[in-house]
Amino acid sequence: MITKQREIRTIYVFVLAVFAVFLAVPIIRLLIESFVSDTGISIANYIEVLAGKGFMTALINSVAVSASSAMLATVLAFFLAYSIQYTNLSRTFKTAVHTLALLPMLLPTITYGFAIIYSFGKQGLLTRLFGRQLFDIYGFNGLLFGYVIYTLPVSFMLILNTMGYIDKKFMIVSRVMGDSPFRTFMQTVIRPLLGTLAASFVQCFFLCFTDYGIPASVGGEYEVIATVLYNEMLGSIPNFNRGAVVAMMMLIPSVLSIALLKYLERYNVRYSKISQIEFKKDNFRDGICAAGSSLIILSILAIFAVIFVVPFVREWPYQVQFTMEHFSEVLNDSSLFGVYKNSIFVAVSTALFGLLITYGAALATARSGLNGKLKGVIDAIALVTNTIPGMVIGIAFMFIFTGTPLQNTFPLIILCNVVHYFSTPYLMMKNSLSKLNSSWETTAALMGDNWIKTIIRIVTPNMTSTILEVFSYYFVNAMVTVSAVIFIAGARTMVITTKIKELQYYTKFNEVFVLSLFILGTNLIIKGFLGYIIKRKEKKEK
Repeated sequence: MITKQREIRTIYVFVLAVFAVFLAVPIIRLLIESFVSDTGISIANYIEVLAGKGFMTALINSVAVSASSAMLATVLAFFLAYSIQYTNLSRTFKTAVHTLALLPMLLPTITYGFAIIYSFGKQGLLTRLFGRQLFDIYGFNGLLFGYVIYTLPVSFMLILNTMGYIDKKFMIVSRVMGDSPFRTFMQTVIRPLLGTLAASFVQCFFLCFTDYGIPASVGGEYEVIATVLYNEMLGSIPNFNRGAVVAMMMLIPSVLSIALLKYLERYNVRYSKISQIEFKKDNFRDGICAAGSSLIILSILAIFAVIFVVPFVREWPYQVQFTMEHFSEVLNDSSLFGVYKNSIFVAVSTALFGLLITYGAALATARSGLNGKLKGVIDAIALVTNTIPGMVIGIAFMFIFTGTPLQNTFPLIILCNVVHYFSTPYLMMKNSLSKLNSSWETTAALMGDNWIKTIIRIVTPNMTSTILEVFSYYFVNAMVTVSAVIFIAGARTMVITTKIKELQYYTKFNEVFVLSLFILGTNLIIKGFLGYIIKRKEKKEK
């Protein structure tokens, strides 16, 4: 047991050291930079930024469009989750809805904007099909559309997961007691979901508020806080100290999110037993849910359909003959295909190192005798990384590592991704480890095995499904992230998403869509392959 404690403490210290060097120190440096002015340490930068007319306008714009998007995404996600959990629709239909609702997660947000432009613009695919432009795509409308697509999968996963743990027999009890259908719905479906619905709104709001990819393409003259930050740091006249102020202001929602999420935990309803019931066929309910879900999914597919059209025509919309020229140009252009290889390397490395960090952190909190306060530190790190904007981490890295051997290197991008996306994989690992038999290590120790051998031979094989899920999560997010790496990727270490931003500047949209298809195809292959292995393993275990 002493050996085990020593090994656990070593892992714990290593995990803490990683987050101290690559999260705490950069954020502290960013805070200091925000107070540095020509006259020394003062609040002059804050006064200058807050007094400037552009900042407050951008802040109000960000709050308005983020709140609207979060509300709409949560409502749509609830409808999709309800259609899966509370209807008698076919298993095939439910599986299709589940799979297609998560499709946007496999593409970078900057691509959503271009897809909206080429779908709803004056010469867009859907505009030509309908015969007129349905709405103005730049500004609030385009951002709302893009943000809803971006946050819908996150909200859907949150709500669907919680719905799976609601005891549905209470619906029958409520009806037997004479409650109206509306009262039954509110008491047995909405009431247990209140905490999750609120958490979904908070999470979606925060993702919209801090995203840079969508405003970069369809923001137009509707300034939001993310574009202000980008312009301050990498605009025509950069001002790093003012940029640090904007970055610190973007952390305010992080603090509010942490407080709100902790508060909302009290509204989570926990059942001592989950009863599964067979829903009776209801043509009206099932018809409404089938039609509504189909409309939502088809709307998403219709927007992304353009990605499969534009790269295969000579020049959209003037020469629509089929061609593979754009693909061959990308494959033959070493600078373009090189960024794809860079992205694959970064994604695989992020997934492997992220897996190591999250597994170690989860072992320290779920399979150790460390006291509660020490475990609470890692839980707090997970909460912070869940809400801290990627742009803020990227800028903090730029401040702390400029002029060091890590500047513009792959290890820095990999570490940035690992820190940025730590929260969800850690919670997945922790929850899975908590469910395993707690006496395995003790039994193995009595039989003469040391702790490391026990983890490798017994615990890890029983964690295979979760390990593959964590690898997949890190890989996909490393492939699609743009806000976290745009400030730290150099010419030699450029990845696809930062290259897409550069191609946008030169209006090379054919190349943008080809690279987007590379990202989508790669993510689909990884998700499909790992999903197949997970399903096979689960079938064997059953």
